[in-house]
Amino acid sequence: MGRPSTFTQKIAGVICEKIADGMSLRKICEAEDMPNKSTVFDWLSKNQAFADQYTRAREVQADSIFDEILDITDDASNDWMEKHNDKGENIGWQVNGEHIQRSRLRVDARKWMAGKLRPKVYGDKIVNELTGPDGGPVRITNDERAEKIQKILDKAKSRGKQKSGN
Repeated sequence: MGRPSTFTQKIAGVICEKIADGMSLRKICEAEDMPNKSTVFDWLSKNQAFADQYTRAREVQADSIFDEILDITDDASNDWMEKHNDKGENIGWQVNGEHIQRSRLRVDARKWMAGKLRPKVYGDKIVNELTGPDGGPVRITNDERAEKIQKILDKAKSRGKQKSGN
């Protein structure tokens, strides 16, 4: 029968449900009963209701990814390995650095992705503040304000003269 290529709400619902659960579109579209990724992208460009549903699923996916971060961080099950001597006897434990590094990579990748999917919730907050001396408010007198305005006006006037050739 082949892969589906005609849009149905049933298939769209399955795709969005799996995305919301944290699965990638690439992985979803590997299944024989799912459309190719290019077909899904075509549907998204032609069907606004599906595009809205897909966008919401991606937002929910960020929450699923956040939950995965907690699970990965809390799971220490493979952080230690038994160390054996030549006879195969347990002589202690050693840190499984490879597992710990892989877990860190998995967390970092998910943090990045969650931040991209829902930047207002999971993104880095960037704050720019303008402060005066000693962190206080910026203060400007009326005379200073008038002087700055006059400089701007003079500069605009000279530019106008340069453009007109005078």
